[in-house]
Amino acid sequence: MQIYLPIAEMSVNVFLLLGLGGGVGMLSGIFGVGGGFLMTPLLFFMGIPSAVAVATEANQIVASSVSGVLAHWRRGNVDVKMGGVLLVGGVLGSSFGVWLFSVLRELGQIDLVIKLSYVIFLTIIGSLMLIESIKSMRASKRSVKSKAHHHTWMHGLPFKMRFRKSRLYVSALLPLAIGFFVGLLAAIMGVGGGFVMVPAMIYLLGMPTSVVVGTSLLQIIFVTANVTLLQSVNNQTVDVVLAMLLMVGGVIGAQIGTRIGGHLKGEQLRGLLALIVLGVCAKLTFDLVVTPIDLYSLGGGGGH
Repeated sequence: MQIYLPIAEMSVNVFLLLGLGGGVGMLSGIFGVGGGFLMTPLLFFMGIPSAVAVATEANQIVASSVSGVLAHWRRGNVDVKMGGVLLVGGVLGSSFGVWLFSVLRELGQIDLVIKLSYVIFLTIIGSLMLIESIKSMRASKRSVKSKAHHHTWMHGLPFKMRFRKSRLYVSALLPLAIGFFVGLLAAIMGVGGGFVMVPAMIYLLGMPTSVVVGTSLLQIIFVTANVTLLQSVNNQTVDVVLAMLLMVGGVIGAQIGTRIGGHLKGEQLRGLLALIVLGVCAKLTFDLVVTPIDLYSLGGGGGH
């Protein structure tokens, strides 16, 4: 069954979009990521313009993240205070990012910037997560108690705050900076930023993995809502029909994913997510480097 997307200016299969939304929503519930790092490239592969895919996907992430947070909230796995500090940085970063998005779109470079950003960040994050999860699994097999994080110069920064839920006493500058960076990614790449935020919260801040997922999703809701609002007002690139179809699938998938995630170990979750990230990255790199048609579409796709 085909449906016409007014902003993307193309027809797509309804059931395919519902299925994609459900699958990505499930990942959101399992890993505590918004799922945009996977959905946005999938929308590219379907032929949806990059600028529309990025802006609309931010909207879908709001719905699947709300669904995931509610499930984690019931289990008491959300650090509201930490989420608030991350959110301040996220709103600032996403507002700056939408402005930058508008500038790049006017220059006709937005498609290239979006796709190169994906290739670079997915390669780095996926590789680091895979290496770490393999180390953790080896350590657990040897019954060695590995330290979650080591104290570095970052823990000596000023403006320290106590986060009781996460059992931390760290500088507020650290989560503010992480939030700002993730907000910037949300605007430019149409992602919730969970694939950056989850590792950063575990390894830089030293938060317990059990609290990280729910707290990450809490911050993602408000940052992606800010991106959606600013993109629709400034760039008119949010396709409501596309967003609604992805949302329906995403909300259902997130509830299923949260139940699945409760049965897997932290290091197994991180290893699985790393493999998914690297797989998406390989496909994007292939399309950029090997497929000749992209040479003509990269420079000018953001102009209409």
